[in-house]
Amino acid sequence: MGDAMPKMKTHKGIAKRFRITANGKVKHRHSGTSHLAWRLTSKAVRDLRGTSVVDHTEAKRIVKALGHGGF
Repeated sequence: MGDAMPKMKTHKGIAKRFRITANGKVKHRHSGTSHLAWRLTSKAVRDLRGTSVVDHTEAKRIVKALGHGGF
């Protein structure tokens, strides 16, 4: 009974930064918004608001690290 493979653990650092949408895409928050934003233009700060979708080349690795297997 003890021959089962060990469970795959979620990478907690990635889990705090990325979310998987219902369609399987990976969302993340833009970088550069926490502090030192005074050196950016108002337009640049506005463009960093909200979330964006990760490119599919990186998404596969992130999904695996979150313990969801592959695509």
